[in-house]
Amino acid sequence: MLLVRALAALALLGVGLAGGLAAVLVHAWWWGLVLGLAAGALTTLALPAGGWRLAFVVGWFGAIVYAVLPRAEGDYLLPGSTAGYTVLGGSFLLLLVALATSPRPGTAARGRQCRGSDDPGVSPG
Repeated sequence: MLLVRALAALALLGVGLAGGLAAVLVHAWWWGLVLGLAAGALTTLALPAGGWRLAFVVGWFGAIVYAVLPRAEGDYLLPGSTAGYTVLGGSFLLLLVALATSPRPGTAARGRQCRGSDDPGVSPG
């Protein structure tokens, strides 16, 4: 079961990388900018909060980080234009959403411990 989850997380990382790179490659056209950011945002929101969402967004953001690094020719895949800054800002927003919706460490274990009948926050049946 752990192997399946690890493979799924790696697959989501790869899908995020591919999606982020595709968004960078078509962001110069208005329809590509809208389509790229909408695809990233909808995929992020469709994935459950936590590890799956974070794996996708880390892949997406990794592609964006790669695109802002200078190439050998001295130029960038993601230029300093309005469209480029929009892709960069949208990617930061996706990362912020993924981090903000991730569960805090220990909340799952704490939730299992607090489900007893002696918990004052839980009303009896």
